[in-house]
Amino acid sequence: MRVLLAVSGGIDSMYMLHRAPELFPGASFAVAHCNFCLRGSDSDGDEAFVRDVCSQLGVECFVNRFDTLGYASGHGISVEMAARELRYDWFASLCAGHGFDALATAHNANDNAETLILNLLRGTGTKGLRGIPDKTDLLRPLLMISREEIRKWMESNGKSWREDRTNAENEVKRNKIRNQVFPVFAEINPSFIRTLGADMDRIRQTDDIAEDYFREAAGRIVKEAAGTVEISVPGLLALKHWRYVLWRILEDSSFSAETFDKLCTLLERYRTEPSGTVTLSGKKFEAPRYILRARKKNLILQLREA
Repeated sequence: MRVLLAVSGGIDSMYMLHRAPELFPGASFAVAHCNFCLRGSDSDGDEAFVRDVCSQLGVECFVNRFDTLGYASGHGISVEMAARELRYDWFASLCAGHGFDALATAHNANDNAETLILNLLRGTGTKGLRGIPDKTDLLRPLLMISREEIRKWMESNGKSWREDRTNAENEVKRNKIRNQVFPVFAEINPSFIRTLGADMDRIRQTDDIAEDYFREAAGRIVKEAAGTVEISVPGLLALKHWRYVLWRILEDSSFSAETFDKLCTLLERYRTEPSGTVTLSGKKFEAPRYILRARKKNLILQLREA
C-alpha cells in the first residue's frame, strides 16, 4: 500500500509523519505540502522546514505553491474554501498520477470535536453529528488521538514543528471554539474530548441504523426518472416516521426550515382531516435551485428552470 501524507509542518501533521511507519505498518509513503502563499515568509518557512525534515528522513516530498488569493477572487469564493479546493484537487491528481492508494490527513480528536460543535451551531442533521465525515480513500489515523497526547509525544521525543500564528487569532470560528470555548468545556469535564468522541461514535452507529430504515422506506415510495423525483404521498404518510423520510429525501435540495415546516403542516392536515377537505394538487414549494409540486397524490421534485 502507498499512502500520501498531507503535511503542513504543524504539530499534528509532523506527528503523523514521524509515526507513519507505526500508523501504516507495511506501507510506503510520501509527503505532500501545500504552500498557499498567504503568510509571506512564514509560509515559505513552513515549506523549507517540511522539505528539510523529509530530506533527513529519506521521504519523497511533493510541494505545490498556490495563488490562493487569485483563485478565490476568480471563483468568487472565500480564501478558506479556495485553499480547500486547491489542496484536495492537487492531492487527488498526485494520488492518480503517482499510484498512491490513499491520502492521509492529520485531523485529530480535537478537530473532530470542533467540527461537531461547528455543525451544531450552523444547524445540522445526523450527518453533521457524526463529526468529520468518513471517506474510503481518505485516511485519518489520528481521529482518536487528542492534541494534548500529540504534543506530549512530540515534546518527549524531541521533535520540532512549525507554529501557525493565525491559530491564535479568534476571528475564525473554529479558532474561537478552540481557544475560548473548549477551555470552558475542560473546566466542566477535563475529558470532554474523549466524551464527545464516544458520543460521535454512538451517533454514527445510530445514524447507520436510520440510514438502513430510510433506504428501505424510500425504495418503496420514490421513483426517479428524467431528472425528477416522484414521491407517493399515500406511501409516505403510511410510514411511522414519514417526516424523517421526507426530510432525508429533500435534505440536499436546500429547502429552508420554514418551507419544510409548511410542507409538513399541509401533509399532516391531508393525513388527519376528513377526505377531500384538504387539496394537494397545485401546491408548490420552492428552494433556490429546486421546486416541489403536488400533483394528485404525488410530490414532484425537479430543478427550477434557468
